[in-house]
Formats: sequence, C-alpha cells, structure tokens
Amino acid sequence: MDNPSKEQILAASSGWVATTLNFLPGLGAGYLYQRRWIPYFATGGVATAWFVLGAILNGEADPTITERLIGIGGLFLISITTMVEAKIAHKRALTSIEEKRQAKPQPKKRGLFR
Repeated sequence: MDNPSKEQILAASSGWVATTLNFLPGLGAGYLYQRRWIPYFATGGVATAWFVLGAILNGEADPTITERLIGIGGLFLISITTMVEAKIAHKRALTSIEEKRQAKPQPKKRGLFR
C-alpha cells in the first residue's frame, strides 16, 4: 500500500472546509486540515508579527477606535488571503490529479462480451 502524495492529500480534502477554517479563526487552521505545515507556520508568523508591530507602535497608550479597526482589519486581510490561497491550492491539486488520471492509459477490457 503506497502512502498518498501531498497532492493527493490536498485533493482529497474538502475545499470549502479548508477555506472556512482559514477564515473563521483567521490563523490558518485550514492549513492544518490540508496538512500543509509551511503555510500554517507562515500565517502564524505573519499574525504574530502583526500583533507585535501593533504593540510596538502603540506603546503604553490605549489604542483609539481607529487603531483598533486597523488591527482587526489586518487580521481580516490575513484571513481572507489565506482563505483564497487555500482554495486556489485545492483547485490546482484537483486539476493536477485529474490530468494525471486522464494521461494514464486505460487498460483494455477483456472478456466474452466486450
């Protein structure tokens, strides 16, 4: 029994589940569902950098409403970007698997009644 390739795992996953998991928490949980570790850790790094940047730029002062909206907007942008990327990667994997399947020659059927 062969182990499935990364492409097969990605194609077997549900695209809408991955995009929903990337959007709702906003931290790339859909990448865990698709078993894509590098994009997951990259998303976590970007979100952490966004939080640290906000803390450094704000300093000790309380954030204004505008600054809060900018912070939430940045997280929303991260989640939308990861959501779209997960959907594109899923479609690309499906297309690649389908092309490989069609390129493989079909065995001729043998039997009494062809």
